[in-house]
Amino acid sequence: MSTSKQLYLVAVDGSEWGERAAEQAVSLAAQTGARVRLITVIPWSGYQPLSMEDIAVRPLEKQEEERTAREEILTPIIDRYKDKDVDLDAEFYWGHPVKVIHERAKKEKASYVFIGRRGRSRVADLILGSVANSLAHSLGVPIVLVP
Repeated sequence: MSTSKQLYLVAVDGSEWGERAAEQAVSLAAQTGARVRLITVIPWSGYQPLSMEDIAVRPLEKQEEERTAREEILTPIIDRYKDKDVDLDAEFYWGHPVKVIHERAKKEKASYVFIGRRGRSRVADLILGSVANSLAHSLGVPIVLVP
């Protein structure tokens, strides 16, 4: 019989909602002994920008995107919880956030996926959808939506 720890997969994006999702996962892992893996997904299209904002402000170099993911999103969270007695690590991936989080949760056999819920309006969710909403309807792994 396997004695491997449960895995809490936490999707973070640098927002306050992602920070709260990480806080909830680390807090629960401290009580349950689960491992926590933070992931951030860098949306990237090598051929065309994803939005007008991307055209104006997004660095074209992938190395800069990776540095930003590590230094501005993942490392601050790891540093915040380094003194907790929790097995915590972090990774970044390239691709569509819903697809990548779905794949990682299944491949790594996550026990739970923690994700922040942005406070967008119902109209925006209906038109644009959201990562949290899409995962909640498709993942098949328990999701903790953190307000």
